[in-house]
Amino acid sequence: MAIQLTRRGALSLLLFLTPAVMPTWYAGSGYHPDESYNEVYAEEVPQTRILDYQVPRWCYTLNIQDGEATCYSPRGGNYHSSLGTRCELSCDRGFRLIGRRSVQCLPSRRWSGTAYCRQMRCHALPFITSGTYTCTNGVLLDSRCDYSCSSGYHLEGDRSRICMEDGRWSGGEPVCVDIDPPKIRCPHSREKMAEPEKLTARVYWDPPLVKDSADGTITRLILRGPEPGSHFPEGEHVIRYTAYDRAYNRASCKFIVKVQVRRCPTLKPPLHGYLTCTSVGDNYGATCEYHCDGGYERQGTPSRVCQSSRQWSGSPPICAPMKINVNVNSAAGLLDQFYEKRRLLIISAPDPSNRYYKMQISMLQQSTCGLDLRHVTIIELVGQPPQEVGRIREQQLSANIIEELRQFQHLTRSYFNMVLIDKQGIDRERYMEPVTPEEIFTFIDDYLLSNEELIQRREQRDMCD
Repeated sequence: MAIQLTRRGALSLLLFLTPAVMPTWYAGSGYHPDESYNEVYAEEVPQTRILDYQVPRWCYTLNIQDGEATCYSPRGGNYHSSLGTRCELSCDRGFRLIGRRSVQCLPSRRWSGTAYCRQMRCHALPFITSGTYTCTNGVLLDSRCDYSCSSGYHLEGDRSRICMEDGRWSGGEPVCVDIDPPKIRCPHSREKMAEPEKLTARVYWDPPLVKDSADGTITRLILRGPEPGSHFPEGEHVIRYTAYDRAYNRASCKFIVKVQVRRCPTLKPPLHGYLTCTSVGDNYGATCEYHCDGGYERQGTPSRVCQSSRQWSGSPPICAPMKINVNVNSAAGLLDQFYEKRRLLIISAPDPSNRYYKMQISMLQQSTCGLDLRHVTIIELVGQPPQEVGRIREQQLSANIIEELRQFQHLTRSYFNMVLIDKQGIDRERYMEPVTPEEIFTFIDDYLLSNEELIQRREQRDMCD
Protein backbone atom coordinates (compact mmCIF):
# COMPACT_ATOMS: atom_id res chain seq x y z
CA MET A 1 0.00 0.00 0.00
CA ALA A 2 1.29 3.52 -0.87
CA ILE A 3 0.68 6.49 1.45
CA GLN A 4 1.27 10.14 0.45
CA LEU A 5 1.86 12.58 3.24
CA THR A 6 1.61 16.26 2.48
CA ARG A 7 2.86 19.09 4.70
CA ARG A 8 2.02 22.78 3.85
CA GLY A 9 5.00 24.55 2.45
CA ALA A 10 7.23 21.44 2.88
CA LEU A 11 7.99 18.15 1.24
CA SER A 12 5.61 15.31 0.43
CA LEU A 13 6.88 11.93 1.31
CA LEU A 14 5.87 8.97 -0.70
CA LEU A 15 6.56 5.65 1.00
CA PHE A 16 6.72 2.47 -0.92
CA LEU A 17 6.50 -0.60 1.33
CA THR A 18 7.03 -4.28 0.41
CA PRO A 19 5.10 -7.08 2.08
CA ALA A 20 8.19 -7.74 4.32
CA VAL A 21 9.05 -5.43 7.23
CA MET A 22 11.74 -2.98 6.14
CA PRO A 23 14.08 -1.18 8.53
CA THR A 24 14.01 2.63 8.52
CA TRP A 25 17.08 4.61 7.29
CA TYR A 26 17.89 8.22 6.94
CA ALA A 27 19.80 9.88 4.28
CA GLY A 28 23.25 10.86 5.31
CA SER A 29 23.52 8.23 8.07
CA GLY A 30 26.00 6.06 6.22
CA TYR A 31 23.68 3.17 6.35
CA HIS A 32 23.13 1.38 3.11
CA PRO A 33 20.43 -1.22 2.90
CA ASP A 34 20.93 -4.53 1.38
CA GLU A 35 19.69 -4.97 -2.10
CA SER A 36 17.22 -7.54 -0.75
CA TYR A 37 15.47 -4.75 1.18
CA ASN A 38 12.70 -2.66 -0.41
CA GLU A 39 13.69 0.99 -1.22
CA VAL A 40 11.88 3.93 0.37
CA TYR A 41 12.57 7.52 -0.85
CA ALA A 42 11.04 10.96 -0.55
CA GLU A 43 9.99 13.23 -3.59
CA GLU A 44 10.42 16.99 -3.19
CA VAL A 45 7.22 18.93 -4.17
CA PRO A 46 7.58 22.63 -5.39
CA GLN A 47 6.60 25.07 -2.72
CA THR A 48 3.59 27.37 -3.37
CA ARG A 49 4.61 31.09 -3.19
CA ILE A 50 3.02 32.94 -0.40
CA LEU A 51 1.47 36.18 -1.81
CA ASP A 52 2.61 39.20 0.02
CA TYR A 53 0.73 42.36 -0.85
CA GLN A 54 3.08 44.32 1.31
CA VAL A 55 5.99 44.00 -1.17
CA PRO A 56 6.17 47.45 -2.82
CA ARG A 57 7.66 46.32 -6.14
CA TRP A 58 6.06 43.04 -7.00
CA CYS A 59 6.00 43.68 -10.83
CA TYR A 60 8.52 45.69 -12.83
CA THR A 61 7.77 49.34 -13.14
CA LEU A 62 5.72 50.14 -16.25
CA ASN A 63 7.44 52.58 -18.61
CA ILE A 64 5.61 53.23 -21.91
CA GLN A 65 7.63 55.21 -24.44
CA ASP A 66 5.65 58.10 -25.96
CA GLY A 67 2.82 57.30 -23.58
CA GLU A 68 1.68 57.19 -19.97
CA ALA A 69 0.55 54.54 -17.43
CA THR A 70 -1.94 55.66 -14.76
CA CYS A 71 -1.83 53.07 -11.98
CA TYR A 72 -4.02 52.37 -8.90
CA SER A 73 -2.54 50.12 -6.13
CA PRO A 74 -4.58 48.32 -3.45
CA ARG A 75 -2.15 49.80 -0.92
CA GLY A 76 -2.43 53.27 -2.35
CA GLY A 77 0.41 55.70 -2.17
CA ASN A 78 3.45 54.97 -4.23
CA TYR A 79 2.85 51.26 -4.53
CA HIS A 80 2.29 51.50 -8.25
CA SER A 81 3.75 48.13 -9.10
CA SER A 82 2.76 46.08 -6.13
CA LEU A 83 0.63 42.95 -6.34
CA GLY A 84 -2.88 43.70 -7.62
CA THR A 85 -2.01 47.13 -9.02
CA ARG A 86 -4.15 48.10 -12.12
CA CYS A 87 -2.76 50.50 -14.69
CA GLU A 88 -4.62 52.38 -17.46
CA LEU A 89 -2.40 52.91 -20.50
CA SER A 90 -2.54 55.89 -22.92
CA CYS A 91 -0.32 57.42 -25.60
CA ASP A 92 0.87 60.91 -26.27
CA ARG A 93 -0.78 62.97 -29.03
CA GLY A 94 0.40 61.74 -32.38
CA PHE A 95 0.71 58.15 -31.18
CA ARG A 96 -1.73 55.26 -31.18
CA LEU A 97 -1.96 52.55 -28.47
CA ILE A 98 -1.33 49.06 -29.74
CA GLY A 99 -2.25 46.29 -27.24
CA ARG A 100 -4.12 46.29 -23.91
CA ARG A 101 -5.54 49.55 -22.60
CA SER A 102 -5.56 48.18 -19.01
CA VAL A 103 -3.15 45.76 -17.29
CA GLN A 104 -2.86 44.30 -13.78
CA CYS A 105 0.11 43.10 -11.70
CA LEU A 106 -0.36 39.35 -11.31
CA PRO A 107 0.99 36.96 -8.64
CA SER A 108 3.39 35.69 -11.28
CA ARG A 109 5.10 39.11 -10.92
CA ARG A 110 4.09 39.90 -14.49
CA TRP A 111 1.62 42.29 -15.92
CA SER A 112 -1.52 40.82 -17.44
CA GLY A 113 -0.80 42.17 -20.95
CA THR A 114 1.51 44.25 -23.12
CA ALA A 115 1.07 47.42 -25.17
CA TYR A 116 3.13 50.06 -26.94
CA CYS A 117 2.61 53.44 -28.63
CA ARG A 118 3.06 53.65 -32.38
CA GLN A 119 3.50 56.93 -34.11
CA MET A 120 0.46 57.91 -36.16
CA ARG A 121 1.00 58.42 -39.94
CA CYS A 122 -1.12 59.33 -42.95
CA HIS A 123 -0.69 57.57 -46.26
CA ALA A 124 1.75 59.11 -48.68
CA LEU A 125 -0.01 61.63 -50.94
CA PRO A 126 0.09 60.80 -54.66
CA PHE A 127 1.70 63.30 -56.99
CA ILE A 128 -0.64 65.35 -59.12
CA THR A 129 -0.28 65.78 -62.88
CA SER A 130 1.63 68.92 -63.85
CA GLY A 131 2.21 69.81 -60.21
CA THR A 132 3.85 68.89 -56.91
CA TYR A 133 3.61 69.46 -53.15
CA THR A 134 5.88 70.11 -50.19
CA CYS A 135 5.15 68.95 -46.62
CA THR A 136 6.25 70.41 -43.28
CA ASN A 137 6.69 67.04 -41.54
CA GLY A 138 6.27 64.30 -44.07
CA VAL A 139 3.26 62.08 -43.35
CA LEU A 140 3.19 62.63 -39.59
CA LEU A 141 0.38 64.17 -37.59
CA ASP A 142 -0.24 67.88 -38.18
CA SER A 143 2.07 67.86 -41.20
CA ARG A 144 0.79 70.35 -43.77
CA CYS A 145 1.35 69.69 -47.46
CA ASP A 146 1.13 72.69 -49.81
CA TYR A 147 0.39 72.08 -53.51
CA SER A 148 1.75 74.02 -56.43
CA CYS A 149 1.44 73.69 -60.21
CA SER A 150 3.97 73.85 -62.99
CA SER A 151 4.35 77.03 -64.97
CA GLY A 152 1.33 77.68 -67.15
CA TYR A 153 -1.09 75.75 -64.91
CA HIS A 154 -3.49 76.94 -62.24
CA LEU A 155 -4.44 75.03 -59.10
CA GLU A 156 -8.09 74.13 -58.65
CA GLY A 157 -9.16 72.67 -55.31
CA ASP A 158 -7.51 72.64 -51.86
CA ARG A 159 -4.15 74.35 -51.83
CA SER A 160 -3.13 72.62 -48.54
CA ARG A 161 -3.94 69.37 -46.76
CA ILE A 162 -3.21 68.45 -43.12
CA CYS A 163 -2.56 64.99 -41.65
CA MET A 164 -5.30 64.48 -39.03
CA GLU A 165 -5.49 62.26 -35.93
CA ASP A 166 -7.57 59.64 -37.70
CA GLY A 167 -4.74 59.05 -40.16
CA ARG A 168 -6.51 60.79 -43.02
CA TRP A 169 -5.67 63.97 -44.90
CA SER A 170 -7.97 66.91 -44.70
CA GLY A 171 -9.68 68.20 -47.84
CA GLY A 172 -9.40 66.60 -51.26
CA GLU A 173 -6.81 66.18 -53.96
CA PRO A 174 -6.53 69.28 -56.17
CA VAL A 175 -5.83 69.33 -59.91
CA CYS A 176 -3.62 71.49 -62.09
CA VAL A 177 -5.54 72.98 -64.98
CA ASP A 178 -4.11 74.65 -68.05
CA ILE A 179 -6.16 77.84 -68.45
CA ASP A 180 -3.47 80.10 -69.88
CA PRO A 181 -3.65 80.70 -73.63
CA PRO A 182 -0.57 80.06 -75.76
CA LYS A 183 1.88 82.84 -76.43
CA ILE A 184 1.81 83.85 -80.10
CA ARG A 185 3.73 86.55 -81.93
CA CYS A 186 2.93 87.36 -85.54
CA PRO A 187 5.42 88.71 -88.07
CA HIS A 188 5.67 92.48 -88.38
CA SER A 189 3.34 94.28 -90.75
CA ARG A 190 4.90 94.87 -94.12
CA GLU A 191 4.46 97.08 -97.14
CA LYS A 192 5.40 96.18 -100.69
CA MET A 193 5.22 97.79 -104.10
CA ALA A 194 3.33 96.08 -106.90
CA GLU A 195 5.39 94.47 -109.62
CA PRO A 196 5.80 96.24 -113.00
CA GLU A 197 2.69 96.12 -115.19
CA LYS A 198 0.79 94.47 -112.33
CA LEU A 199 -1.56 95.58 -109.62
CA THR A 200 -0.39 92.83 -107.28
CA ALA A 201 2.71 91.96 -105.28
CA ARG A 202 3.89 88.57 -104.07
CA VAL A 203 4.46 88.72 -100.31
CA TYR A 204 6.28 86.17 -98.15
CA TRP A 205 6.60 85.90 -94.36
CA ASP A 206 7.72 83.41 -91.74
CA PRO A 207 5.16 81.56 -89.61
CA PRO A 208 4.33 83.18 -86.26
CA LEU A 209 6.26 82.24 -83.13
CA VAL A 210 3.97 80.13 -80.92
CA LYS A 211 4.70 78.69 -77.49
CA ASP A 212 2.40 77.06 -74.99
CA SER A 213 2.90 78.25 -71.43
CA ALA A 214 1.99 74.81 -70.03
CA ASP A 215 3.27 71.66 -71.71
CA GLY A 216 4.58 73.38 -74.81
CA THR A 217 2.25 71.50 -77.16
CA ILE A 218 0.38 73.42 -79.86
CA THR A 219 -2.33 71.28 -81.45
CA ARG A 220 -3.51 73.63 -84.20
CA LEU A 221 -2.39 76.80 -85.95
CA ILE A 222 -5.05 78.32 -88.19
CA LEU A 223 -4.38 80.99 -90.81
CA ARG A 224 -7.17 83.36 -91.79
CA GLY A 225 -6.07 84.99 -94.99
CA PRO A 226 -3.89 84.22 -98.01
CA GLU A 227 -0.93 81.89 -97.66
CA PRO A 228 2.63 83.26 -97.61
CA GLY A 229 3.84 83.77 -101.16
CA SER A 230 0.40 84.75 -102.46
CA HIS A 231 -0.23 87.64 -104.83
CA PHE A 232 -1.86 90.48 -102.95
CA PRO A 233 -3.86 93.17 -104.77
CA GLU A 234 -3.51 96.85 -104.06
CA GLY A 235 -4.66 97.91 -100.60
CA GLU A 236 -4.41 96.71 -96.99
CA HIS A 237 -4.92 93.09 -96.05
CA VAL A 238 -5.30 91.78 -92.48
CA ILE A 239 -3.66 88.40 -91.84
CA ARG A 240 -4.75 86.55 -88.68
CA TYR A 241 -3.31 83.48 -86.97
CA THR A 242 -5.04 81.52 -84.17
CA ALA A 243 -3.19 78.91 -82.08
CA TYR A 244 -4.79 76.21 -79.88
CA ASP A 245 -3.07 74.24 -77.12
CA ARG A 246 -3.91 70.79 -75.80
CA ALA A 247 -6.48 72.24 -73.36
CA TYR A 248 -8.22 74.10 -76.23
CA ASN A 249 -7.04 77.46 -74.99
CA ARG A 250 -6.46 79.80 -77.89
CA ALA A 251 -4.57 82.94 -78.70
CA SER A 252 -4.62 85.10 -81.82
CA CYS A 253 -2.45 87.69 -83.47
CA LYS A 254 -2.65 89.72 -86.65
CA PHE A 255 -0.53 91.81 -88.94
CA ILE A 256 -1.14 93.91 -92.05
CA VAL A 257 0.13 93.43 -95.58
CA LYS A 258 -0.08 96.66 -97.54
CA VAL A 259 0.44 96.68 -101.29
CA GLN A 260 1.04 99.97 -103.07
CA VAL A 261 0.87 100.56 -106.79
CA ARG A 262 3.13 103.20 -108.27
CA ARG A 263 0.86 105.29 -110.45
CA CYS A 264 1.56 107.97 -113.00
CA PRO A 265 -0.76 110.90 -113.71
CA THR A 266 -3.71 109.91 -115.88
CA LEU A 267 -2.97 110.48 -119.56
CA LYS A 268 -5.47 112.34 -121.69
CA PRO A 269 -6.13 111.12 -125.22
CA PRO A 270 -4.97 113.46 -127.96
CA LEU A 271 -7.45 115.65 -129.75
CA HIS A 272 -8.91 113.61 -132.61
CA GLY A 273 -7.36 110.48 -131.16
CA TYR A 274 -7.45 107.92 -128.40
CA LEU A 275 -5.23 105.77 -126.17
CA THR A 276 -4.81 102.03 -125.75
CA CYS A 277 -2.93 101.02 -122.59
CA THR A 278 -1.72 97.81 -121.00
CA SER A 279 -2.80 96.88 -117.46
CA VAL A 280 -4.97 99.68 -116.04
CA GLY A 281 -3.16 102.40 -117.94
CA ASP A 282 -1.56 104.41 -115.14
CA ASN A 283 0.41 101.89 -113.06
CA TYR A 284 4.14 101.33 -113.03
CA GLY A 285 5.19 99.48 -116.17
CA ALA A 286 2.00 100.21 -118.12
CA THR A 287 2.47 101.25 -121.77
CA CYS A 288 0.02 103.59 -123.46
CA GLU A 289 -0.07 103.83 -127.23
CA TYR A 290 -1.45 106.89 -128.99
CA HIS A 291 -3.85 106.48 -131.91
CA CYS A 292 -5.41 109.07 -134.16
CA ASP A 293 -8.90 109.05 -135.58
CA GLY A 294 -9.39 108.35 -139.23
CA GLY A 295 -8.33 111.34 -141.25
CA TYR A 296 -5.68 112.30 -138.69
CA GLU A 297 -2.07 111.32 -138.44
CA ARG A 298 0.05 110.94 -135.35
CA GLN A 299 2.98 113.27 -134.98
CA GLY A 300 5.40 112.46 -132.16
CA THR A 301 6.25 109.42 -130.03
CA PRO A 302 3.88 106.51 -130.61
CA SER A 303 3.80 105.31 -126.99
CA ARG A 304 4.77 106.21 -123.41
CA VAL A 305 5.68 104.07 -120.38
CA CYS A 306 4.83 104.70 -116.69
CA GLN A 307 8.17 104.63 -114.87
CA SER A 308 9.00 103.76 -111.27
CA SER A 309 9.44 107.48 -110.59
CA ARG A 310 5.69 107.81 -111.24
CA GLN A 311 6.36 109.85 -114.37
CA TRP A 312 5.63 109.04 -118.01
CA SER A 313 8.46 108.61 -120.47
CA GLY A 314 8.63 110.89 -123.51
CA SER A 315 6.12 113.58 -124.36
CA PRO A 316 2.58 113.36 -125.78
CA PRO A 317 2.15 113.33 -129.58
CA ILE A 318 -0.60 115.16 -131.46
CA CYS A 319 -3.09 114.07 -134.11
CA ALA A 320 -2.84 116.34 -137.13
CA PRO A 321 -5.29 116.29 -140.03
CA MET A 322 -4.41 113.67 -142.58
CA LYS A 323 -2.78 115.08 -145.66
CA ILE A 324 -4.17 113.42 -148.78
CA ASN A 325 -1.82 113.48 -151.70
CA VAL A 326 -3.85 113.53 -154.88
CA ASN A 327 -0.79 113.98 -157.05
CA VAL A 328 -0.10 110.27 -157.30
CA ASN A 329 0.44 108.19 -160.39
CA SER A 330 -2.40 105.68 -159.86
CA ALA A 331 -5.64 105.01 -158.03
CA ALA A 332 -3.86 102.31 -156.06
CA GLY A 333 -1.43 104.91 -154.72
CA LEU A 334 -4.37 107.07 -153.75
CA LEU A 335 -6.24 104.27 -151.98
CA ASP A 336 -3.13 103.12 -150.08
CA GLN A 337 -3.22 106.40 -148.17
CA PHE A 338 -6.57 105.38 -146.64
CA TYR A 339 -5.60 101.80 -145.77
CA GLU A 340 -6.52 101.05 -142.11
CA LYS A 341 -7.24 104.76 -141.58
CA ARG A 342 -10.43 105.77 -143.33
CA ARG A 343 -13.49 104.28 -144.95
CA LEU A 344 -14.46 105.56 -148.38
CA LEU A 345 -17.89 106.42 -149.70
CA ILE A 346 -17.52 106.90 -153.47
CA ILE A 347 -20.49 108.63 -155.11
CA SER A 348 -20.92 108.52 -158.88
CA ALA A 349 -23.43 110.59 -160.88
CA PRO A 350 -23.84 111.23 -164.62
CA ASP A 351 -23.98 115.02 -164.05
CA PRO A 352 -24.19 117.55 -161.17
CA SER A 353 -27.88 118.08 -161.78
CA ASN A 354 -28.80 114.49 -161.15
CA ARG A 355 -31.71 114.43 -158.72
CA TYR A 356 -30.42 111.47 -156.72
CA TYR A 357 -26.96 112.99 -156.51
CA LYS A 358 -28.22 116.32 -155.22
CA MET A 359 -30.43 114.62 -152.67
CA GLN A 360 -27.64 112.38 -151.41
CA ILE A 361 -25.07 115.17 -151.12
CA SER A 362 -27.53 117.35 -149.26
CA MET A 363 -28.19 114.65 -146.63
CA LEU A 364 -24.50 113.87 -146.19
CA GLN A 365 -23.57 117.53 -145.74
CA GLN A 366 -25.91 117.66 -142.76
CA SER A 367 -24.22 114.63 -141.16
CA THR A 368 -20.58 115.59 -141.39
CA CYS A 369 -20.04 114.94 -137.65
CA GLY A 370 -21.38 111.37 -137.84
CA LEU A 371 -19.30 110.62 -140.91
CA ASP A 372 -16.18 111.91 -139.24
CA LEU A 373 -16.83 109.84 -136.09
CA ARG A 374 -17.02 106.76 -138.28
CA HIS A 375 -13.93 107.73 -140.24
CA VAL A 376 -15.69 108.12 -143.58
CA THR A 377 -14.16 110.14 -146.44
CA ILE A 378 -16.35 111.04 -149.46
CA ILE A 379 -15.00 110.85 -153.01
CA GLU A 380 -17.21 112.37 -155.71
CA LEU A 381 -17.03 111.30 -159.38
CA VAL A 382 -19.47 113.50 -161.36
CA GLY A 383 -20.05 114.15 -165.07
CA GLN A 384 -18.79 112.85 -168.36
CA PRO A 385 -15.33 113.19 -169.94
CA PRO A 386 -13.83 115.54 -170.76
CA GLN A 387 -15.81 117.65 -168.24
CA GLU A 388 -15.83 114.88 -165.60
CA VAL A 389 -14.84 116.01 -162.11
CA GLY A 390 -13.33 113.94 -159.35
CA ARG A 391 -12.66 115.46 -155.93
CA ILE A 392 -11.93 114.75 -152.26
CA ARG A 393 -13.28 117.77 -150.45
CA GLU A 394 -11.61 120.61 -152.34
CA GLN A 395 -8.81 118.57 -153.89
CA GLN A 396 -9.22 117.60 -157.52
CA LEU A 397 -8.35 114.20 -158.93
CA SER A 398 -6.71 113.64 -162.28
CA ALA A 399 -8.66 112.07 -165.15
CA ASN A 400 -6.38 109.05 -165.04
CA ILE A 401 -7.12 108.36 -161.37
CA ILE A 402 -10.85 108.91 -161.92
CA GLU A 403 -10.88 106.32 -164.67
CA GLU A 404 -8.94 103.78 -162.60
CA LEU A 405 -11.26 104.30 -159.61
CA ARG A 406 -14.30 103.62 -161.79
CA GLN A 407 -12.73 100.50 -163.18
CA PHE A 408 -11.58 99.22 -159.76
CA GLN A 409 -14.99 99.74 -158.16
CA HIS A 410 -17.14 99.09 -161.26
CA LEU A 411 -18.84 102.48 -161.15
CA THR A 412 -20.85 103.44 -164.25
CA ARG A 413 -21.31 106.98 -165.51
CA SER A 414 -24.79 106.22 -166.83
CA TYR A 415 -26.77 106.58 -163.59
CA PHE A 416 -26.42 107.34 -159.89
CA ASN A 417 -24.61 104.69 -157.89
CA MET A 418 -22.59 104.63 -154.67
CA VAL A 419 -20.19 102.16 -152.99
CA LEU A 420 -18.99 101.89 -149.35
CA ILE A 421 -15.39 100.64 -148.96
CA ASP A 422 -13.96 99.55 -145.59
CA LYS A 423 -10.53 100.38 -144.15
CA GLN A 424 -9.00 97.32 -145.82
CA GLY A 425 -10.13 98.55 -149.27
CA ILE A 426 -12.93 95.97 -149.63
CA ASP A 427 -16.27 96.78 -151.27
CA ARG A 428 -18.82 96.25 -148.46
CA GLU A 429 -22.09 97.78 -149.68
CA ARG A 430 -23.59 99.34 -152.87
CA TYR A 431 -26.49 101.73 -153.24
CA MET A 432 -28.46 102.50 -156.43
CA GLU A 433 -30.63 105.12 -154.81
CA PRO A 434 -29.97 107.74 -152.15
CA VAL A 435 -29.94 106.49 -148.54
CA THR A 436 -30.15 108.39 -145.29
CA PRO A 437 -26.99 108.88 -143.25
CA GLU A 438 -28.63 106.87 -140.45
CA GLU A 439 -28.80 103.83 -142.70
CA ILE A 440 -25.13 104.20 -143.54
CA PHE A 441 -24.22 104.71 -139.86
CA THR A 442 -26.21 101.66 -138.77
CA PHE A 443 -24.48 99.46 -141.31
CA ILE A 444 -21.04 100.71 -140.25
CA ASP A 445 -21.80 100.39 -136.53
CA ASP A 446 -23.17 96.88 -136.91
CA TYR A 447 -20.62 95.40 -139.28
CA LEU A 448 -17.51 97.48 -139.77
CA LEU A 449 -16.37 98.84 -136.40
CA SER A 450 -13.34 97.37 -134.60
CA ASN A 451 -13.37 96.78 -130.85
CA GLU A 452 -11.55 100.04 -130.21
CA GLU A 453 -14.05 101.90 -132.38
CA LEU A 454 -16.95 100.31 -130.55
CA ILE A 455 -15.59 101.61 -127.26
CA GLN A 456 -15.16 105.06 -128.75
CA ARG A 457 -18.65 105.01 -130.20
CA ARG A 458 -20.10 104.29 -126.72
CA GLU A 459 -18.17 107.18 -125.25
CA GLN A 460 -19.02 109.56 -128.12
CA ARG A 461 -22.61 108.55 -128.86
CA ASP A 462 -23.98 111.95 -127.91
CA MET A 463 -21.18 113.94 -129.40
CA CYS A 464 -23.09 114.97 -132.56
CA ASP A 465 -26.43 115.79 -130.84
